[in-house]
Amino acid sequence: MMERAATTLFSLLSGVPVSIEDLNAEAWTVYGQRQLDRGYMPPVPERLEWAPWEGVGPGAEILGDVTGQRVLDIGSGPGHHAVHLARTHGAQVTAIELSLTQHQRAIDTHAGTPGVQFVHGDVVGYLRTAKPFDAAYAIGSLAFTDPHRSLPALRDGLRPGAPLVLSLLHTDLNGRGPSTTVTPRDQMIMLRDDPPLPTRMWVLAPRLWENLLTDHGFRVEAIDLLHPYDENNPVVQQLIRARRLPNRPARISSRPRTTRPPTPHAAIGVGAIVLSDRGVLLGRHRRGTLELPGGTVEPGESLEATVIRELAEETGLIARPDDVTLLGTLVDHVGDVVRVTVGAIVSTWQGRPATQPDESVGDWAWHPLDQLPDGLFVCSAQILTAWRPDLPIDHTPAHFTPYA
Repeated sequence: MMERAATTLFSLLSGVPVSIEDLNAEAWTVYGQRQLDRGYMPPVPERLEWAPWEGVGPGAEILGDVTGQRVLDIGSGPGHHAVHLARTHGAQVTAIELSLTQHQRAIDTHAGTPGVQFVHGDVVGYLRTAKPFDAAYAIGSLAFTDPHRSLPALRDGLRPGAPLVLSLLHTDLNGRGPSTTVTPRDQMIMLRDDPPLPTRMWVLAPRLWENLLTDHGFRVEAIDLLHPYDENNPVVQQLIRARRLPNRPARISSRPRTTRPPTPHAAIGVGAIVLSDRGVLLGRHRRGTLELPGGTVEPGESLEATVIRELAEETGLIARPDDVTLLGTLVDHVGDVVRVTVGAIVSTWQGRPATQPDESVGDWAWHPLDQLPDGLFVCSAQILTAWRPDLPIDHTPAHFTPYA
């Protein structure tokens, strides 16, 4: 084992060319050997943690009821997450790990655990012959493999309707956020005072992950950003919840609404076009799409009041009723639920737009109308084209009735 680790470390540090996935596998082999040398094993957690910090975000419940279900742990490392799912939730877990030393850590401690099978190998090759799984997850591991290679294998390796949950790096220790193109970049694996291990990772923006998953036969149900309790720690994790679809869905350029029926007061909403000499105001949703300020109408609230309230809550801008002009209603539907959206123009306001605490949309910026970005939320796309039909924005159709 020490000879293998020495060989891999030499290839990492000597400049000998290796493929990206070989580089990553070797880095994790060296990492695993260092942990073996220390005799360190993480304890089996009391709950499934999707981030490096305890108690941040949801637990195993987002996988659904996995009792008796065949679950794939991708890049299982020392195996503590797989053991938790088997012991606490009754899952039948296959824990696959490419690094030999990480696999060795798992079997040294957890071999023979009921409900867990430890496999050393490449997940893409393994899924070619495995029976389709009922669920799969990866905690911090999938970004080390080219998504154009891993996602087709996962689609074929999961039964229709199976959940896929991914925890992925979003912002690193240096405060560097995700890439906006599907290309790998240099990252480091850090362990105490040991020399850092170079890797190449696909650290991608949420919108890119959503597009990739959609392209490869998954429906993305939620993307959340998980932050540490320590405000001085810049690291942020993405938590993506997706589901394997039986057929390849049609692509559209805007994110659709959820198919879940809304609560009664949420059937009508507003969207505000705020214009300045720099363009229209758009914010980035935590799922990665760009949106106008807006939201749902509260009971007893006028449409103008909703625009003013949502504008203040989401951007910090202050407007008055006389500053709001309602454009008209857009009517479309999701399933059997009719949705009504009212567009508005806000002509005057006070303040500067800024990200507000606990809001799902932030990073507000002005965008010229002749340089609108890709990836608009479908409601915002509908409102903008109802106001300006000449804008070249694709979206699902809606019936627009302008106000006189």
